[in-house]
Amino acid sequence: MSRIKEFNLPDLGEGLTEGEILAWLVKVGDTIELNQPIVEVETAKAAVEIPAKWAGQVRAIFHPEGTTVEVGTPIISIDTDPGAGPLEESTTGAPAADLPTPSAASLAAVEVAPSEGAIEPGLIGGPAPGGRTAVLVGYGPRTTAAKRRPRKGGVPAQASAAPAPSAPVAPAPAPAPAPVVPDPAPAANGNGRAVALVLAKPPVRKLAKDLGVDLTTLTGSGPLGSITREDVQRAASGTPAAAGPLTVTAPTTAAASFGADREQRIPVKGVRKLTAENMSRSAFTAPHVTEFLTVDVTRAMKALDRLRERREWRDVRVSPLLLVAKAVLLAVKRHPMVNSTWAGEEIVVKDYVNLGIAAATERGLIVPNIKDAGRLSLRELANAMTDLVQTAKAGKTSPTDMSGGTLTITNVGVFGVDTGTPILPPGESAILAFGAVREMPWVHKGKVRPRLVTTLGLSFDHRIIDGELGSKFLRDIGDFLADPEAALLAWT
Repeated sequence: MSRIKEFNLPDLGEGLTEGEILAWLVKVGDTIELNQPIVEVETAKAAVEIPAKWAGQVRAIFHPEGTTVEVGTPIISIDTDPGAGPLEESTTGAPAADLPTPSAASLAAVEVAPSEGAIEPGLIGGPAPGGRTAVLVGYGPRTTAAKRRPRKGGVPAQASAAPAPSAPVAPAPAPAPAPVVPDPAPAANGNGRAVALVLAKPPVRKLAKDLGVDLTTLTGSGPLGSITREDVQRAASGTPAAAGPLTVTAPTTAAASFGADREQRIPVKGVRKLTAENMSRSAFTAPHVTEFLTVDVTRAMKALDRLRERREWRDVRVSPLLLVAKAVLLAVKRHPMVNSTWAGEEIVVKDYVNLGIAAATERGLIVPNIKDAGRLSLRELANAMTDLVQTAKAGKTSPTDMSGGTLTITNVGVFGVDTGTPILPPGESAILAFGAVREMPWVHKGKVRPRLVTTLGLSFDHRIIDGELGSKFLRDIGDFLADPEAALLAWT
């Protein structure tokens, strides 16, 4: 059994086909242990560290950082028994440098058997000086005459390189050189001298001609550096320009340019590529409907403040998103059809909720999910959300954490946005957009008062969720956020 093992890029889940090598964690010659992380790879879902399948010594790394490699391609070789001594090289595998180099005399003695008759000298495939065979670079010998495209305006090249035996052929006259086109920038005056182009109106030019002033020697003080009558008159009288206040001309705006030098091309790969594929498939497969609801969440925000003050919650991250997640989970229990998947000939209703939380990362948007979130207490839910977001921000989310989602929340409010019309993740039937919480005038107990208000946007698959079900589901979420304590008493 060979000591050298080649490690192939594995399928990291969900049928991934390729991955980009972000960083090698080992180098050639390093001694590694079993399950030691050796490379960091970005798949279409996340950046993951891949452990070694064998212990041993790194012998070769086949792909540098930044390379996109297909699943199943060898990426590294490992010597699994480095203590057994140096490896023996097989005879057939010896490097080409160890083989004897043939001498020039032996090469010259090699004769090439003619194919279908001898080939005349000067034909491709025929003999050339030094005993070689005349061939085109990159092609095999041919038995046809070499032909050249005739030059325009010249004498066509001869088909044969050898002179005809009947009479010497006079050399073709060299084609006349093409006329040189002068640079249009400088003009020429009557004496044939080059004259630089100047900016001056016809009356100014006539004045300069009458006074014998050479306009090319002047520096214009007019708009865009044009020469004025005063400039010509000062030059004619020999008077320098008056030292007065400088006239600052406004800088000219360059003409609009739309060339490739002002464009940036970003390869579509990894998370961005997967997101584009999923969003396109979802947008053109599931018929989307989006409804909106504006809610007074003043009581909910006060409840969060009281929760933060409790001793057992002081080390827990408490945010408005936590209450939104709890509201969604309770509303799903009241309307289980929302947590389902369209499967062609049937609808799969799920008794568990893998709650997805959309997270913006440096590599793009990802949606990890909390598995079976409905079974968690409020404190457990808060801890799970904190871990999920921190792992996503660090780029350490595993493909398992991003698969199997059943319902998603996207918190667009963190960007100061009121709401949106989110696109469903593939396989899910509903997604909720949670907007920014703002202080706004609101009618409360018959009077206009400043209240904390937010807007919710619910997109759902109209094949599964009709308008009534979607409206009731959104209304229940709003009722919980308007008065969470009363909703908990009423629904649990």
